[in-house]
Amino acid sequence: MSQEKVEEPKNEQDLTIFVQNLLGQMQQRFQTMSDQIIGRIDEMGNRIDDLEKSIADLMTQAGFDENEAKKETERAAKAAQQQKEAKE
Repeated sequence: MSQEKVEEPKNEQDLTIFVQNLLGQMQQRFQTMSDQIIGRIDEMGNRIDDLEKSIADLMTQAGFDENEAKKETERAAKAAQQQKEAKE
């Protein structure tokens, strides 16, 4: 957060402009923070999807019942899709 020297408002119009600028700055900061949080959540969702796929692949390689592995993969894909839709 930068420490800018702000002129003290001298009349009602200056005060109105000052408050509008301050609110605009706050809105921009909150939007930036919101975008960062959403980006991190998306990244976590992608990592979880990758982990689920890796687990399903390992289960298949280990000789786990192939039908069961497919069901797990489908469940993971469905859960990922629902998570994505919930974000939107």
